[in-house]
Amino acid sequence: MLKGAKVMGSFKGHALPGTFFFIMGTWWAIKSILKYTCRKQKRTSYLISKALFYRMELLEGITIICMAVIGILGEQFIVGGPHLSLYNYKEGQWVQLLGWHHCTMYFFFGLVGVTNILCSTISSLPASLTKLMMSNALFVEAFIFYNHTHGREMLDIFVHQLLVLAILVTGFIAFMELFTRGNITVELLRSSFILLQANWFWQIGFVLYPPSGGPAWDATDHDNIMFLTICFCWHYALTFIIIGIIYAFVTWLVKSRINRFSPSEVGLLKNVEREQESEEEM
Repeated sequence: MLKGAKVMGSFKGHALPGTFFFIMGTWWAIKSILKYTCRKQKRTSYLISKALFYRMELLEGITIICMAVIGILGEQFIVGGPHLSLYNYKEGQWVQLLGWHHCTMYFFFGLVGVTNILCSTISSLPASLTKLMMSNALFVEAFIFYNHTHGREMLDIFVHQLLVLAILVTGFIAFMELFTRGNITVELLRSSFILLQANWFWQIGFVLYPPSGGPAWDATDHDNIMFLTICFCWHYALTFIIIGIIYAFVTWLVKSRINRFSPSEVGLLKNVEREQESEEEM
């Protein structure tokens, strides 16, 4: 199963995007479920105002931009990184192109964050523009990782092909959201594939670059590929368990908050919300 082999890349280079995608996949699932629960529960409109969702969108955009900047700086300025150098004219060769691949991916997701902020602050921009930028970023990511493994071992190519499959499906789902706005099923489906990406980035890191310092998996063993095919399905099943837990927790939290308020408190919150909305309109 295991065999020493020299592979390009690093464990951290896959753990970092895996962590970012896990955070965002979890957050998007929470946000979708929260909006759905608020639509189903009439009294939640007095507990969760439009201003709160507006702040959530702004915070989401800022968070995505920060993650993209951290990812780019991490790829550029780690030990042995390109340090913003694309071509070495003295040696006549390109510098750390795999790192530049990752930087390009982070850059396009950074644009998603910028678009999110602009659509939240400029009313003339369509809200669906964020979904369009998201699908574009995912398609660019899929294109990058499809061309990420030229000249690599069979196992390395296979695990990245599975990653490309997950990214492409996520991109198509994000594109579908342009025409199915507010559909929680489609939104949660996108979140599930984002979480699948996150899990699989971590799996690639453990397979190709074991953090314990041990030998990497045998890149020529067909049984490893057979196992990873099953493992990919297990990771996808895990995403539904995660989303199910999030759904149960969010719905319980919202209902418990509703039950805490008496009718008089709900009326007071209603008046406060109306005052806030009138101030926003002014």
